[in-house]
Amino acid sequence: MLDAVKSDADDLYSEIVAFRRTLHRRPELSGEEHETARRVAERLTALGLDVRTGVHDTGVVGTLHGGRPGPTLLLRADMDALPIQEETGLDCASEHEGVMHACGHDLHTSSLLGTAMILARHRDEVHGQVRFCFQPHEERIPGGAKFMIDEGVLDETGDTPAPEAAFGQHVKPSLPPGTLGIRAGGFMASADEVFVTVEGEGGHAANPHEAVDPTYVASEIVGGLQSLISRRCPPGVPSVLTIGRLVADGATNVIPETARLEGTFRAMDEEWRFRAHALFRQLVHRTAEAHGATAEVEVREGYPALHNHETPTTLVQEAAREYVGPERTVEADRWFAGEDFAYFLRECPGTFYQLGVGSEHGLHTSRFNPDEEALRTGTGFMAYLAWRYGREHARD
Repeated sequence: MLDAVKSDADDLYSEIVAFRRTLHRRPELSGEEHETARRVAERLTALGLDVRTGVHDTGVVGTLHGGRPGPTLLLRADMDALPIQEETGLDCASEHEGVMHACGHDLHTSSLLGTAMILARHRDEVHGQVRFCFQPHEERIPGGAKFMIDEGVLDETGDTPAPEAAFGQHVKPSLPPGTLGIRAGGFMASADEVFVTVEGEGGHAANPHEAVDPTYVASEIVGGLQSLISRRCPPGVPSVLTIGRLVADGATNVIPETARLEGTFRAMDEEWRFRAHALFRQLVHRTAEAHGATAEVEVREGYPALHNHETPTTLVQEAAREYVGPERTVEADRWFAGEDFAYFLRECPGTFYQLGVGSEHGLHTSRFNPDEEALRTGTGFMAYLAWRYGREHARD
């Protein structure tokens, strides 16, 4: 089966590249993936899969029934793009002003479609069922994964048992094409947003003693929050707090009434994550009070930390060594990006791994340009992984 899958991945490569370029030209933002969903559903229907559309509005689920008894496995790709103006200069560059597939979701979707095409060619040799989940709305909290789960994507349906495991992949610019990055345990961070509004008393810049300067109070809060992360976080628990925006709309000679902070907090440990939320609120309120100001704190909970389960991750590592070789199977570093595939892994065992795409420019940038050669591996490896999982968990 290994050689057959590799041969199919080579055979389908040009078709998958063409499909990816179509998606890249026509990117759609979170919750707006109507054309992408239509294209995916048409392809899955042509393969003879059972297809369900309209899951969380634009989500698509296709189920392949193998010719041999076995478990149900879920494979997932996300479909949405980002609000970024593309600057790659490619022939297939985005035709939608201010929208770009800058996170590789066009590769994720194309790879998973290619995986479905390969497994459909070998359905008589597939053990069990493979559920292909094309998910919308990953780039913006609360994310599409949670809603697709609420709408039954992990449930038993008719004569199809519920998925026993879930796998997904994400492109990684720093890894060469054809390389797979895999890590067991804590892999990706929770991603929460922090908003602080400080209310002071405006006044003349020459008379700060007659005002309560919210800009100064806000700067004290920024320093205090960073100290909180360095001094209150337990050693060995990685976390990052970044304040990316500080707005105080005064002037050179005007102390403003209000200052606002906006940032992101990321953590690998869920217990520390929520303890930190409480500490944020306490520090902000007490700092503001100490300077005669008031403050409000809002922490918008994003995606939880992503934890790869030990047993399925071992299987992914073994399959990767077989498919791309030990030299192109690497241990992934912890990654502080947020990913709502974490919701799937809260509900069932599974693994989220990295697909090397060798891009000089990083994710979420206007010049992100992945090497399309990665589609051979992205398509073929997931097909081989699905077949191997089914074989190892086959029913008598």
